[in-house]
Amino acid sequence: MKVGVLALQGDVAEHASALADSGAHVVEVRLPGHLAGLDGIVLPGGESTTISKLLELAGLFEPLAERLAEGMPAFGTCAGMILLATEIVDGHPGQRSFGAIDIGVRRNAFGRQRQSFEASLEVDGVGPGGPFDAVFIRAPAVERVGPAVAVLADVDGRPVLCRQGPVLVAAFHPELSEDTRLHRLFLDTCEGM
Repeated sequence: MKVGVLALQGDVAEHASALADSGAHVVEVRLPGHLAGLDGIVLPGGESTTISKLLELAGLFEPLAERLAEGMPAFGTCAGMILLATEIVDGHPGQRSFGAIDIGVRRNAFGRQRQSFEASLEVDGVGPGGPFDAVFIRAPAVERVGPAVAVLADVDGRPVLCRQGPVLVAAFHPELSEDTRLHRLFLDTCEGM
């Protein structure tokens, strides 16, 4: 399994480590040519407007948009969730997203850096192991869910883990946990495509 991690900003090394520990061959994606032969891609946390600008500067936005439109599996965490959404409720003017999952997202919805928190989540579809300990840092929240989107976990009724077809998104940072069940769930999706 050959899986890319968008390596323009954010928790690249942490995602790469979790994917490698789960059996994937990991490619750091910085240029359009790095997309060749990938079975899936992870869009990590970071700052969504900065990552969006860097995607444009690297010439990656359009080629990645094409691969996503063709059905390449994607896993977006925090800023990656924002980039994969169809709607950014409070995005900066001109901020683009891929529209790969039918959700509306609000940036920093759970608060700024000081409001970061951890929560034990009951997650549908990740198998045994009990609750998933999730780390929320300046986390976005899903404010609208399309009819084809499955909500796999929530915090106080707010969706924080969603899936639509081959796209999985999390408002939190699973790469900061020792628990690789979500990375393995993503790899299972890649393998099934």
